[in-house]
Formats: sequence, structure tokens, C-alpha cells
Amino acid sequence: MSLPLTSIAVLAGGVSAEREVSLGSGRAAALALARSWPTRLFEISADALPAGLDPAVHVVFSTLHGTFGEDGGMQRLLDAAGVTYAGCDAASSALTMDKTRTKNAAQARGVRVAGGIQFTASAKPSAEAVVAQLGESLVLKPNAEGSSVGLSVISRRAELAEALAKITSGSWLIERRIIGRELSVGVLAGRAMGVVEIRPKSGVYDFTSKYTKGLTEYFAPAPLEAAVTTEVQAAAATAFAACGCRDYARVDFILADQNELYLLEINTLPGMKETSLLPMSARCAGLDFTALVRELVTPALQRFQTAATAFSR
Repeated sequence: MSLPLTSIAVLAGGVSAEREVSLGSGRAAALALARSWPTRLFEISADALPAGLDPAVHVVFSTLHGTFGEDGGMQRLLDAAGVTYAGCDAASSALTMDKTRTKNAAQARGVRVAGGIQFTASAKPSAEAVVAQLGESLVLKPNAEGSSVGLSVISRRAELAEALAKITSGSWLIERRIIGRELSVGVLAGRAMGVVEIRPKSGVYDFTSKYTKGLTEYFAPAPLEAAVTTEVQAAAATAFAACGCRDYARVDFILADQNELYLLEINTLPGMKETSLLPMSARCAGLDFTALVRELVTPALQRFQTAATAFSR
């Protein structure tokens, strides 16, 4: 029995607040992948697999960001349908989408994290209790969203009380604000690539700073001492392994005074335009965008071919 012809199915869009970002990632990735394999772009508009996705032919490369796409929801559907896909599996996707679980897993392996309080809208802490534990300089954000959706920087107790009063649903995280240099590093097959420094002109790398041209400067590679670069890369690889990640991810940090490094989060399906952070990190390691997407999907293709070979025997 001959092996099936493999085609790459790029998933983009989705139902989260990051839909438009995902569509841009999907189009860019599909164009690059089409240089090496037959490729089809599927636009996702519901919490379901798209019509026409064939587990006997397609290997999925997902660029779905946020809820359902990055939290294990789509991955569970793909697993149930027997579809091979690139990137983290359902369990590690769900873990890393939860910022608190991510921090706990990484901290257990020696990676430094900022102090924080997780809570739900139905059990909000008082502003007084938060300030007593963490101080007044804080960051408030959803516990399970990407692209800095819903992020607020708090500097006074009154601001915190006002922000808490507006929360009516969901799981949230308040962290002590760490002032420092924001860094991002891609991890490919468990190995860290180049470190990128992010300098938002507003001082806060929120949704607007991320996606408005000219509001943020990027330095790739980051101008760091060699020893610090090595430390960041080692911490990224450790966090990746601690959370059970597979194939690739992007790991974000804050580098504070005295070179104290704090984990911010892990993005298992990061932005995939040529100007996105993961491609910037890869270029530091000598991979252009086309070479990067080829590397990202190769482990999944190998899994697909291994399964197909076993089935054909």
C-alpha cells in the first residue's frame, strides 16, 4: 500500500478576540508553506472542525490564537478525529493558556515568576487585600487570554478598586508589576532560538502597542550580555519542558534590575506574520520565514508518515 499524499491544512480565524490577528497569521503561513507542500487555508468561524478536513491526507498547521484555538479546544477535536497537527498537544495547550498553571509549573522547575493572585469574578478580592499582599504597582489581566487582551496597568489602590468593580465574568490574575526589559524567545524542538527585546513607546506592551505600526521598537537579537542571553534561553527551554510543550512555542520574560528574570507567559500558537516575534527570534538563529514554517511543521509530518507507514503494513 502506498503512502498518502500529504497536504498542509492551515487553520485561521476562530472565535476569539484575536480572530483578525489569526487571519493575518494564517495567510502568511499558508503562503510560505505552499512553497514546499500542497497547502489549503481553512477559515474557522465556529468551535468545530472545518468541512473538508481529511485525517488521511491533511496535516494541520494551526494559527488560531486565544480561546478554543490555543487552549486545547481545537486540539481535542483534532485528536478525536485522528488528525495529525503541529504544535503542542491538547494537555499542554490547556496548561499554558492558563497563566497561573504555567507559572506554577515553571516555578517548580526553578524559573522565577512574579507574585500574583488568581480569582474569579464571583469571588473577587478586595483592593485592600491585594495591596496588602502585592503593593499598589500591579498588572491586572485575564488568566486565559492572549495578545494582552484585557490587560490593565494599575498604579493606585483607587484604580484597582475601580478595575475590580468592572469585572463581571471570567478568571483573572493580578500580579505585582515588574519594571524591566521585555524579552521574547522562540523555542523550536526544545531548543531556544534568538532573544528579542520589545520596547513599547508607551511603556506598556498592550494590545494597541502590539498591533499598531510604529508604537513599539524591536531589537533582534536583544542587546544583552552573552551570559544573560544564555540565561534567558535556558529559562525558556526549561519553561517549555516544564509545561510539556511539543514542537515549538514562544516564551516571554521581563528582565528586571540586577538581571533578575521573570517569566510572563508561554504562547503555544504565537503570531505568524513575517514581522511577528517568533519569526524575529528564528531569524537570529539563521531561519528566514519560509525555513521557519518548514521547521515548525516537519515534526507533525514525521508523525503523520510514521502512523501512515504503520497502518500500511
